[in-house]
Amino acid sequence: MSNITINIDGREIQTEEGEFILNAARANDIFIPAICYLTRCSPTLACRLCLVEADGKQVYACNAKAKDGMNVTTSTETIETERRAIMEVYDVNHPLECGVCDQSGECELQNYTLEMGVDSQSYAIKDVDRKDKDWGHIHYNPGLCIVCERCVTVCKDMIGDNALKTVSRNADTIDNEFKEGMPKDAYAMWNKLNKSLIGLTSGEEMLDCTSCGECAAVCPVGALVDTHFIYKSNAWELHQVPATCGHCSAGCQITYDVKHTSIENSDDKIYRVMNEWNYVSLCGAGRYGYDYDNKVEAKDEAAFANAIEAFKKADTIAFTSTITNEEAMILQSLKEKFGYKLVNEEAKAFQTFLKNYSEISGTSLYGSDLTQTHAADFIVSLGTALKSDNPNARYAFNNAISMNKGAGLYFHPLKDPIIDGIGKNVMSIAHAPLAEEAVLYLLLDLFADKSKLPASVVEYIASFHSEKTVTVEETIKEKVTEIVKVKKVNEETGEEEEVEEEKTSMVPKKISKDVQVDENRLLEIVDAPKNFTESLEKFLAKKESFSLIVGPDLYTHPNAKNLARLVALLEKYSAFKLVMIPSLTNTLGVALICDLDDARGTYTVGYNTKGDFTLSALGNGDLDMPALNQQEGTLTSIDKRVNPTNAAVGYKGYELNDIANALGISTKLTVDYTLKLPTYKGFKAELFDNLPNRYENDGTEVRGYLLDIIANEPSADESVEAITDDKLDGSIIYLANPVRQFSEFTNKSANLTEKSGLYMSESYLKTSNFNEGDTVRVKTQNGEFTTKIISDNKIEGEIATLPTFDSNLNSQALFSGYRFSTATIQGV
Repeated sequence: MSNITINIDGREIQTEEGEFILNAARANDIFIPAICYLTRCSPTLACRLCLVEADGKQVYACNAKAKDGMNVTTSTETIETERRAIMEVYDVNHPLECGVCDQSGECELQNYTLEMGVDSQSYAIKDVDRKDKDWGHIHYNPGLCIVCERCVTVCKDMIGDNALKTVSRNADTIDNEFKEGMPKDAYAMWNKLNKSLIGLTSGEEMLDCTSCGECAAVCPVGALVDTHFIYKSNAWELHQVPATCGHCSAGCQITYDVKHTSIENSDDKIYRVMNEWNYVSLCGAGRYGYDYDNKVEAKDEAAFANAIEAFKKADTIAFTSTITNEEAMILQSLKEKFGYKLVNEEAKAFQTFLKNYSEISGTSLYGSDLTQTHAADFIVSLGTALKSDNPNARYAFNNAISMNKGAGLYFHPLKDPIIDGIGKNVMSIAHAPLAEEAVLYLLLDLFADKSKLPASVVEYIASFHSEKTVTVEETIKEKVTEIVKVKKVNEETGEEEEVEEEKTSMVPKKISKDVQVDENRLLEIVDAPKNFTESLEKFLAKKESFSLIVGPDLYTHPNAKNLARLVALLEKYSAFKLVMIPSLTNTLGVALICDLDDARGTYTVGYNTKGDFTLSALGNGDLDMPALNQQEGTLTSIDKRVNPTNAAVGYKGYELNDIANALGISTKLTVDYTLKLPTYKGFKAELFDNLPNRYENDGTEVRGYLLDIIANEPSADESVEAITDDKLDGSIIYLANPVRQFSEFTNKSANLTEKSGLYMSESYLKTSNFNEGDTVRVKTQNGEFTTKIISDNKIEGEIATLPTFDSNLNSQALFSGYRFSTATIQGV
């Protein structure tokens, strides 16, 4: 889109052609009141407060698009009269319970009532019974609801759950005298408000969704509140600590809302997590999984001494990617000084994948991010259970399709009703495990510029095509002439008489004929539906911006090297902009900073993973360490952004830097390593205290800094390998967490209650001999264990999943790296 100039209240500003006036104003710090509108979502026109005058005509700023040279006035006597009347209507029958309302102090109804100077009430109507509703993790108070529909909009346009809708209020009709005597827009808004409340799409008593809590976050009043937060604190008592979420690799900006624990206990406690919901959406883990801090009352000197001895004895440090960049730098420094092996299997797999990718791409990192995915209108996802691997990637997928009239292909063996529910412009292809190479070859066939692809690749793709003769039925129109009798008036006699006439008509006729068609065997290999080609043609109509998301299934695939090269070819020679999902919180940071090894040696110090001596932020090791919500430092996100995070609550024990200091690597603070992060890997020499963590009004992300993408000399050899015939036969299991769980840290949270076990879809249970709660033995070539069956309506098909968030289950032990495995499942 091209930049244009518009004038708002006498001030000339630059914006994009077609941008909503409200967004243009906000981006330039010009205030226009609005309650119902959310940036990144579709306008609902529920509140009508954003009424402005554009080129002499009254329009709604949330829905009217900017045109070059447009003159906008945000306030006139008529507009102010409308706005005041609207706020009076919002205050009709609104309970006067601000003193105990959870939203008091940050309530938009309070703010706008004062802003519009509402000090009297002109309107009234009989109220209806509006009892509170417990919807599980969300509490709904219809008495406080102003039906702005932000909750409905964000659930549909951003999250993709479509769990909420407006339902009938069953109220009396507004008296006609109000229609004649009040401003037009205020009456229209009241008429709509008086008919509706918020209800559940499912028609059930409890919310059935992915439990992100975004609906409560965007609620401008106290109608929707996180159940755990009800009557826990006044908003003005809470201290906001800016941070970065420590769960998945999205790196979402959050604030921990903190105050003292109780009158008796002055220690800080996290009461809730908030987000800049106009610019970033949280999943349920980010919002509710905040209480994973490691409560340590004092330094354990004996345990610390044992730790130093363990490091002197060890030849290996094994660790997970739930650490900061600074801690990763400490580990790398220890390796360089003492020669330790650094073992982190999932980060090593990603590191190797990036290396193989870069040999063809000529760059150290993939070229795109989720911001560009949000802006795309055609998206392909491959190798990731999108909703649980990285919920923000799923939000971007959904948002692009909802808001950009987009379309998408979702390739994954595990069927996902959440993805299917996004809309009719999403096609899910449930290919077999190990068929990811065939999918990439298909994408190269469909989208790559074959004049630039290596000739060997073009020839190999062509080998899957063949001419086939098929008989098709076709309807043609055939000219048929017949003699019919009609009545006509004789011009001489004036009498009606019957005469014969010829009548010609075109009659449909079916014929059969043989035609030559192109048969693409790749479609058969990836189990594409029969209507794939026709649907894809419709999906691609008028599409201009393409995004490809790939994920962790590829990094541990038996043929991961070939997949990495195929992904690089697709990015290099097609219109797709590539995003890779790092497996865990800081997998990308660890993969860039640490020189990782393949296997452990004879004696291992484990950090948040089991070792001969274990350092643990979970409180279950030999020496305690701080959790991510107790540390300052940085995390590297899927968007290749190095984001700062801060300590929300205190920690009184030892840190990894204390160990490094004791071993002779002397640095005062852990965050002193922020400046030392390797610039040759794309990091910048920045002081931690200089790193920002905010969004501008126009949505610009001002957080930390973006990694530099390092160019390298690509290989002249762009060859790739043929598809293998490897298959997994029998029952299939998949290593994936349920929604809202990522690790042992989310498992520790009191608000995240997902159970550990073998997850099966409802349809799988119906066709099997099992029931929810049954104890089963799961066995693969790598081992076996017993666990209970859990029914999961967020998956479909006959692939069961095993989670990684519970170390007691030790699901990874059943797999050989790749996330899918053949298994036998037997009742016990």
